[in-house]
Amino acid sequence: MRDFLPKNRPLLILAPMQDITDLSFWRVMSRYGGPDIYYTEYFRVHRDSRPERHILRSIDENPDGKPIIAQMIGQDIDALRRTAIELQKRKITGIDINLGCPAPIVCRKDAGGGLLRHPEKIDNILREVRAGVHLQFTVKTRIGFDSPEEFPKLLDLFRRHPIDALTVHGRTVREMYKPVVHYDAIERAARLMPCPVFANGNVTCVESARRIAETTCVRGLMIGRGAIRNPWLFNQIREAWAGEVKTRPTLVDLRDYIERLYVETREPAISENGQVGKMKKYLTYIAPGIGEDDAFWKEIRPTLTLRDLFAVCDRHLAAPDPFAPVATHPAS
Repeated sequence: MRDFLPKNRPLLILAPMQDITDLSFWRVMSRYGGPDIYYTEYFRVHRDSRPERHILRSIDENPDGKPIIAQMIGQDIDALRRTAIELQKRKITGIDINLGCPAPIVCRKDAGGGLLRHPEKIDNILREVRAGVHLQFTVKTRIGFDSPEEFPKLLDLFRRHPIDALTVHGRTVREMYKPVVHYDAIERAARLMPCPVFANGNVTCVESARRIAETTCVRGLMIGRGAIRNPWLFNQIREAWAGEVKTRPTLVDLRDYIERLYVETREPAISENGQVGKMKKYLTYIAPGIGEDDAFWKEIRPTLTLRDLFAVCDRHLAAPDPFAPVATHPAS
């Protein structure tokens, strides 16, 4: 991954979020400058699995030709290696192993973040899968399952393998997406790992990007929720490191972005109710903090039709006022 690192700023990566940062969302991001590198949604890997077609489309229909890392989740070593070999026939830059997904249904299968309870299994996976990967080989991890105190031993494990980059989500699996991010753990990884380390967690604006990059000394920033709320964020960070932020979106610009999300994500086979639900997935990250006492989100939540949803957008996003990109947490 060192060949992809910009000289004077962090590498900017779109975080993979299942059923959210899909191909249609990549297309939207590409219109706003987008990240430097995309990570796919995870391919679910097990004994009888085959790579999901809709995720393969993200690779085959890459909207702007930027590098793509194909992410896998699972714990069957033979299946992971088989899938890695198959994925490398596509136009990808590398393979990533997901050790961070905190979803209970995933962890119960000892996959994603659930694997952090079994370091010996991780050791075997990294050794065997790495042997079948001739491209970049990366790992995305949380800092432990139950406690941050697990992380030093996990780092020792990662250091034993020739991985090309380590992305650290600075929370434990138990902490899910709680406000606190353990940036000291990310800094420890950046200091001790022989490969580039990327930080993941609460990069919501230029100021937080600069603070996290400077305090952790990471070589890259992986951004998920912050980019969904503010698609201009990647370009704003680039501009900030170049010395001037020129991109200053307004509420009207945000209204246009929401319209673009709808246009790109709609599918003829999905009912209107299903499309409203899809839009609300994105608006969960976009709407908080807009209007007095979260008025925008409170009016969006009960909408059942696209007409009503966009009527709420028109009421709250018609003024050319500056759009404040920082939201504390996704609305519940």
